Amino acid sequence: MIEMKRETKETQISVKLNLYGKGKSNINTGVGFFDHMLESFTKHAHIDMDVHCVGDTHIDDHHTVEDVGIVIAQALRSAIYPVQSIERFGNATVVMDEASISCDIDLSNRAFLFYELPLEGKVGNFDVELVEEFFRAFTFNLPLTLHLTCNRGKNKHHIIEGAFKALAVALRRAVTLNENAGIPSTKGVL
Repeated sequence: MIEMKRETKETQISVKLNLYGKGKSNINTGVGFFDHMLESFTKHAHIDMDVHCVGDTHIDDHHTVEDVGIVIAQALRSAIYPVQSIERFGNATVVMDEASISCDIDLSNRAFLFYELPLEGKVGNFDVELVEEFFRAFTFNLPLTLHLTCNRGKNKHHIIEGAFKALAVALRRAVTLNENAGIPSTKGVL
């Protein structure tokens, strides 16, 4: 079990994470829609994760969403790197009704984000621009190469949830144990 904490003037966050779990979660960030997305992520990644955050949501949800992304990524970094005896690459396309979202990742230890989700406005009280902020914080703090693409879709809830689920499945595939892989790089290090 990996444990990470982060305390700033804006947020106090604790994360406990088991990379090879059963998808159990206990999530409380103070942002309901975001909690739902993280629960979907853990379920489909088969990661056990507890996330607790007290943030300055009286201002808005930005710091909470971004900082939780940072801490989850730091916990995953501790669990994954140095990369050895895993597949390294993962991809998935997840459909939710009319929406189809694709995710491709490389546990490269290099940060790169390609983000193409057509989102504007809100889902309930949640500002959808924060979705990109989460994925950016996640990408640059893990680090990994992450490509998220909306193939089609109109319902913002479906597009966002599809993105979290697609990342979950791609990550689950990338961390699949493979004793024959050794260090999965011609460089000999990741």
